Amino acid sequence: METEETIHWKGTKRLLKAEDADLSGSSFTDVNLSGTTFKNVNFAEAGFEDANFSGWSVRNACLAGVRIHNADLRGASIEDSLTAGMTIDGVAVSDLQAAYRALTAKVD
Repeated sequence: METEETIHWKGTKRLLKAEDADLSGSSFTDVNLSGTTFKNVNFAEAGFEDANFSGWSVRNACLAGVRIHNADLRGASIEDSLTAGMTIDGVAVSDLQAAYRALTAKVD
């Protein structure tokens, strides 16, 4: 699929529906995508800077190799996910979980 044209929108409000489309290499600056749905989307090598992800829900996603820097993670949760090799500030999550379990283990 070849790139046919570059579309520039500025100062406009539009509803965009893209299906079976290749938008790779596109850029979005000062854009409101709130309430947008992404399904079966390839965000590999994508970058997000100065982004508001509050209220996001991510399910069935590959986040391997994701780097999160200088982020507000208050209230964030990770459930039923593979965390092998995951670190927080350089500390393995598996070590943090083991330490937590050791501290909270009930003594018989």
